[in-house]
Amino acid sequence: MTHTILLYYKYVAVEDPKQLMREQRALCERRGLTGRIIVAHEGINGTLEGLTENTEAYIDAMRADARFADTAFKKSEGTGAAFPRLSVKVRNEIVSAGLGEDDVNPNELTGIHLDSTELDQWYDQGKEFVVVDMRNDYELDVGCFKNTVMPGLRSFHELSLAVSKLDEYKDKTVVTACTGGVRCEKASGYLLKKGFKDVYQLDGGMATYMERHPGKHFRGKLYVFDQRVVMGDGSNTPDSTIGMCRRCNESCERYLNCGNEDCHIHFICCDNCLRTDGKAFCSDHCQDHGRVLAKNLDSVARGE
Repeated sequence: MTHTILLYYKYVAVEDPKQLMREQRALCERRGLTGRIIVAHEGINGTLEGLTENTEAYIDAMRADARFADTAFKKSEGTGAAFPRLSVKVRNEIVSAGLGEDDVNPNELTGIHLDSTELDQWYDQGKEFVVVDMRNDYELDVGCFKNTVMPGLRSFHELSLAVSKLDEYKDKTVVTACTGGVRCEKASGYLLKKGFKDVYQLDGGMATYMERHPGKHFRGKLYVFDQRVVMGDGSNTPDSTIGMCRRCNESCERYLNCGNEDCHIHFICCDNCLRTDGKAFCSDHCQDHGRVLAKNLDSVARGE
């Protein structure tokens, strides 16, 4: 690979997040890396792209720091243009769960780490368990595990609301899953805090499972937060494409934002449902009554 994309996180105590932010920015700039890094007292969460030799140098530098020595880095082929710039910021959390005083520290309370190969064996052996997908609802539209429980998260900030819908699974074996592991690690601890009895988290997330077990029990593609938008596992099975246009159910994997400013949801839209002015609308209501639509029609009428 000429370019590599790294996906990683680590829940670990960070005494001075601002100092770590400055160190991370300098390290990435020296190596010409772009992407996003979030630093907080609870750890670090990042996704970066650069020349493969520079991403490897970044990994070496991270592992030289005792706090991040055992960090798992997920690697995938880059394009050289996955991110427009570098952003390194300090936040209260490395992934926003919005739990407030009810927050959990994954270093103190979290589910059992379940290796991707063991999860694959659970599926093959017919073990009784449920996978609870802790990603945003639109991410599931293009791909998810078989027999996934979808709590309907519009964002991870709604975790507490989602858990309130999962009471029927409190006494079952539950596996939390997400893209790379950062969301399901915190979510698994929160489930335990709320009385769930047998909770696991998919170690390394879906990205690791797809790399090790292509064409198996993950259906479709993985939604990723960079210019690729979706990422496959290289397999060519009947389940390798499950995305469908929200308007007409045509097979499709292209995401757009609804052209109604009062809606603006992220959804899958095919060419046939894309308007000639390049706008897409998630529903007839948004198309007929959206604020942006009226503005666009005025612009079209004026020849703009």
